[in-house]
Amino acid sequence: MDEIKEQDSPQKTLPFDNLYLNAGFVSGLNGWWMYVVTILFTVLCYLSAPVITAVHLLIKANQNGVTMEQIARDPNSLFDYTVIGVDRNLVLISLLGIFVITFAGFYLALKRLHRKSLLSVLTGYDKFRFKRFWFAFMVWGTLLLVSVLGSYVLDPESLQVNFELEGFIISLLMMILLMPIQTGFEEIFFRGYLVQGLSQIFKNGIVPVIITSVLFGAAHLSNPEVREYGWAPMLTYYICFALFMGCLTLLDEGLELAFGVHFANNLLSSVLVNSPNSVLKTYSIFDSKTEDPSGEIILWFCMAILTFVIFWLKFRWMNFKLILK
Repeated sequence: MDEIKEQDSPQKTLPFDNLYLNAGFVSGLNGWWMYVVTILFTVLCYLSAPVITAVHLLIKANQNGVTMEQIARDPNSLFDYTVIGVDRNLVLISLLGIFVITFAGFYLALKRLHRKSLLSVLTGYDKFRFKRFWFAFMVWGTLLLVSVLGSYVLDPESLQVNFELEGFIISLLMMILLMPIQTGFEEIFFRGYLVQGLSQIFKNGIVPVIITSVLFGAAHLSNPEVREYGWAPMLTYYICFALFMGCLTLLDEGLELAFGVHFANNLLSSVLVNSPNSVLKTYSIFDSKTEDPSGEIILWFCMAILTFVIFWLKFRWMNFKLILK
């Protein structure tokens, strides 16, 4: 009898030492064609979403004398409030709305096709660990706040206070409501769904993290800062950011820390500083006047190292094989 129990033990059939990777293995259906269909459907939702979210921008642009020919030559101009002559918050809600539609499409495929729960791609535990999420948010948010205020004190010419209360409140409310969906989708899709799926092919976690980090970087190559600063430094930054998030996910066996860092990064960056080359133009506290992408990348590395050390001390990570297995 003991032999039968031992053979039927689910632990014997689990392929990984990592709870998070095992969650993807045991949850729902994992046919290869399901991943192909889900990925294609998600990409289709992302590409078609602007048709819905940007209708009001197109109408406003035409009313303000921007022709369809101009937009056809440069589709990104439709999301530039200075070009089409609209309030920047109208553009902000259109951009964030793209991710609402994309996430809805992805979630539909995840539930109907894979029959997976959202929790299974969020964490390897039986519930989402909100304390970890908020701890990560506070750590990264504090470092980001210190870096911005430090820049303002040490180099006042780099930042200019341009605070408009009404616009700021609207921007803040929209980001609080919608940015969790934007950052959450990116974490769930790249660091969650794809990493879990690829782990079943490569039988480890690190190769999927590397592959998805490159994909994450490539997905951001259409951002305005890439055209301004060049693809090499920005692609390096995007890939390193994704690798950092991926390692946090594997070590902590869930997306909570990565999600918290990513949300803090996007939310507070948008709230604090509005850059001419940023994707999301908001009513922020500061306007950036001079930019140093190389210096910002070096600063990011310092913040990432310090954040990792804080997490390591806080959560007492000892089993670094979780990244590999």
